[in-house]
Amino acid sequence: MADTRIDRLQVTGPALDRTDEILTPAALEFVAKLDDAFAGRRRELLDARRRRRERLDSGEESLGFLPETRGIRADESWQVAPPAPGLEDRRVEITGPTDRKMTVNALNSGAKVWLADFEDATAPTWHNVVAGQRNLYDAIRRDIDFTDRGKRYAIGDEPATIVARPRGWHLVEKHIRIDGRPVSASLVDFGLYLFHNARQLLARGSGPYFYLPKLESHHEARLWNDVFRFAQDELGIPRGTIRATVLIETITAAFEMDEILYELREHAAGLNAGRWDYIFSLIKTFASHGADFVLPDRAQVTMTVPFMRAYTELLVRTCHRRGAHAIGGMAAFIPSRDPEVNATALEKVREDKQREAGDGFDGSWVAHPGLVPVCREVFDEVLGGWPNQLGKLREDVTVTAQDLLDVAGAGGEVTEQGVRSNISVALRYVDSWLRGTGAAALFGLMEDAATAEIARCQVWQWLRHGTKLPDGTAITRERVVEWLDEEFEASRAEVGDGNRLADAREIFVETALGEKLPSFLTTGAYARYLTTS
Repeated sequence: MADTRIDRLQVTGPALDRTDEILTPAALEFVAKLDDAFAGRRRELLDARRRRRERLDSGEESLGFLPETRGIRADESWQVAPPAPGLEDRRVEITGPTDRKMTVNALNSGAKVWLADFEDATAPTWHNVVAGQRNLYDAIRRDIDFTDRGKRYAIGDEPATIVARPRGWHLVEKHIRIDGRPVSASLVDFGLYLFHNARQLLARGSGPYFYLPKLESHHEARLWNDVFRFAQDELGIPRGTIRATVLIETITAAFEMDEILYELREHAAGLNAGRWDYIFSLIKTFASHGADFVLPDRAQVTMTVPFMRAYTELLVRTCHRRGAHAIGGMAAFIPSRDPEVNATALEKVREDKQREAGDGFDGSWVAHPGLVPVCREVFDEVLGGWPNQLGKLREDVTVTAQDLLDVAGAGGEVTEQGVRSNISVALRYVDSWLRGTGAAALFGLMEDAATAEIARCQVWQWLRHGTKLPDGTAITRERVVEWLDEEFEASRAEVGDGNRLADAREIFVETALGEKLPSFLTTGAYARYLTTS
């Protein structure tokens, strides 16, 4: 008898090199089982997100710690699972897309962990989705290399532990359809990686580990936990084999850190301070609210402003109280050939990591292999011979809802250069993304999708409130369009032929200058530009 799930499933993406090794009938059957079991709940939770956003926008609901889960927060007895093999020491983690070169370089970087990113650092072209799975498949079997300028690079003897980041719940994979509808991108990325690699990882003394992005509530964490249980049962591996670190990168999730860990406790490995998406989420959530929620230039929103300090200190306290790792935010600087620029930037990176290590974080992120040594040195100094700081409970920390929402306390100002910078970075990043590169080197920083999201949301918010520049000039649509035209021409002159800047400009106009603020620029851009079905 024909398998009804496979009969209902259609792969519309073109055949690529070794596609048949990744999209095997058994692997697709596994993804289809996940979809059958959880697609309905995913849609319900996305509807709940939308309704909550509407209530927050209208003022019907205010953000705060949930009264109905007070018992979970107050209960001192529960803990998450102990650290899994390869995740005991996470003092340096490197992030990056899953292309072949990055895979080898990240694993050889000297970092303890590599976040193999299918999400914000990967443009979700069909090629990137399939090739990324293939590269991880090869890396886990120690069968991957690349050649650059005549020199061959392969994985060394002590590679970093791989932690894969699937795409968020809000995204779909339009090249894989069941009953004509696209499958959740989260379930595609998670399902293919787990199916092909779980047993191989266990045989090597590691395990299938994941970073979970963009969660907005503990209910979404509960869904992931149920996915994990179902998947482990289907593959015949023990429950608790999977471990997950959750990125706290939405303002709503910041009020539910305990609850998120509780829902995932048999699979939880820790929380991460996803700083850039967190800022994006805060701007998006309160974009229509009063001037007290208007942030200054992006460069002025540092980790030392009061609301960011409250967020990171609460994260460390929550994690260590529950036996979970607290992982710091990303250092995005790209080492420069200019010694003076390099020295200044590296000192800022060092100061950032020193603050995190001093606050009790167990490790932190970097975006470039050249930053691994400075991050490692800082955490080596603080950790000594210990693998982590789980014993540093931060009982001195008390954070209120008002602390987390004290946007006005950030101070700062909005400048013409800040507006222009947002426009330029958004144009250049989206151009790169449309051409298939999701981690783009721009103005000395490694940027991902969160960068463009912050940039266009800030412009929308400044326009909405008629924010004034230091000289009293109001930011108007006419003025922004004038700057957009100028930055577009400057970008086109620098980027050169083959660019997608015209499309990037159209996306910016739609998502930053329209009457309504779309939740994500990537969802519409993906459907329009990166799919053929």
